[in-house]
Amino acid sequence: MASKPAPVLTASAGAPASAGHGWRAVSIVLIGAFMALLDTTIVNVALPSIRTGLHASSASLEWIVSGYALSYGLALVPGGRAGDRFGAKRLFIIGLTIFTLASVACGLSQTQGQIVAARIVQGLGAGLFFPAISATIQHSFIGPARSKAFGVLGAVIGVSTAMGPLVGGLIIAGAGTRDGWRWVFLVNLFIGAVAIPMAAWRLPKPASHTKRGFDPVGLGLLTAALLLLLVPLTEGQEAGWPAWTWICFGGCIVVFGLLTIWERSADRRDGDPLLKPGLLRQTSFSAGAIFALAFFGGFSSIFFTMSILWQEGLAHSALITGLVIAPYSVGTLTAAANSDKLSARLGRMVLVLGCSLLLAGLALVILTIHLTEPNPSGWDLIGPLLLAGLGTGMTIALNQDFVLATVPRREAGTAAGVLSTSQRVGTAVGIAVIGTVLFGSLKFTPGPHAVAAAFTHSAQLALLANLGFMVVALILVLALPREIPKHAG
Repeated sequence: MASKPAPVLTASAGAPASAGHGWRAVSIVLIGAFMALLDTTIVNVALPSIRTGLHASSASLEWIVSGYALSYGLALVPGGRAGDRFGAKRLFIIGLTIFTLASVACGLSQTQGQIVAARIVQGLGAGLFFPAISATIQHSFIGPARSKAFGVLGAVIGVSTAMGPLVGGLIIAGAGTRDGWRWVFLVNLFIGAVAIPMAAWRLPKPASHTKRGFDPVGLGLLTAALLLLLVPLTEGQEAGWPAWTWICFGGCIVVFGLLTIWERSADRRDGDPLLKPGLLRQTSFSAGAIFALAFFGGFSSIFFTMSILWQEGLAHSALITGLVIAPYSVGTLTAAANSDKLSARLGRMVLVLGCSLLLAGLALVILTIHLTEPNPSGWDLIGPLLLAGLGTGMTIALNQDFVLATVPRREAGTAAGVLSTSQRVGTAVGIAVIGTVLFGSLKFTPGPHAVAAAFTHSAQLALLANLGFMVVALILVLALPREIPKHAG
């Protein structure tokens, strides 16, 4: 959230722009960052309204969140390489246009299939333009000014991600519960209508281009492997886990094996593989990429579970749901703002402490819901969610710095792209797994509080699955460097 992102894949640039022109350009691309990251969390509080309005299935609700994250993640590395080749300005405008039009398509959707498809295209647009943000900062500044610009980008990421549930609740409360979810998406039209012309006018043209390969075979194999994992995870529970789901799981392993063979072959041929085998052979980096999968899979789906529980299970409004989740967001922003100081003092232990606080906070959330079911109160969850948020902010703001600390400078852009992809794919996998647990464990028994009792029970199991993700993340932290070298980045 409030991390200081390393460049995902930067375009070749000439001399940095003057300070005034540089900040004008960066302020425009930061609008894109705000839109892309806000849409990763704002949609969670809209899911119950979407289910009612479009008669959407549980699997479709999962795809609305995970489909966006998956296409977003898969487009990051190709988007960065396209920016190197054709210019960051062009890719930013193209990606933001796709994102904005897809947002309109989401808001106008009449069926669950239409909104899922539109969300996938929306994620594709976000993945195409997001690398251009880092590239623009790299082109616009040098030295301390560049570090400051990346710090501002980190703050924008933190604010947009943390504010998503509350902003979504406010929009739905203002526009009405029937069609308010549509405005969660349609609001992007007004922002895009300003940002796209401004980008065409103000963003600098690249001084030069770098020819990069796209590795379409590698991208195709990675996409196929992830779909063979996510489709049965998302659809299998409602379908009763038929034979095809298990065949898909087996196929996923086979395709990942083929991807490994292909990437190694491309690397031996001096090609430009999507996943650099040399990078993945570095224990700290490969463990860090898996850490990103586990951590983002564990924390990002908390919003999903809480939104479904509070609205569908306890019959509260989207606004109340956003307010209940607000302590988590406050904790995240507070810890992220002070994470650099903690890192300088504690080194890697700050990540251990962050994961531990998140584990403790989640455990207290589960215990609180268990002790107060079938009617838990948001007031009782303020402390546990604040604690979990503090752990999240402490970890998410620094994980990229530690994972990339030992990566050679010449590979920094590629490594950051792979890490960003791991984060988005982790979100997609987390939603698929947590959604399967949440909806698969729903059992209604006759009684005065049948719905609330069923959802509180299932939410506890889903949050226990989140705990499992975080235990894996905590273990993998120990493979990261003890501290960030002064020459890193």
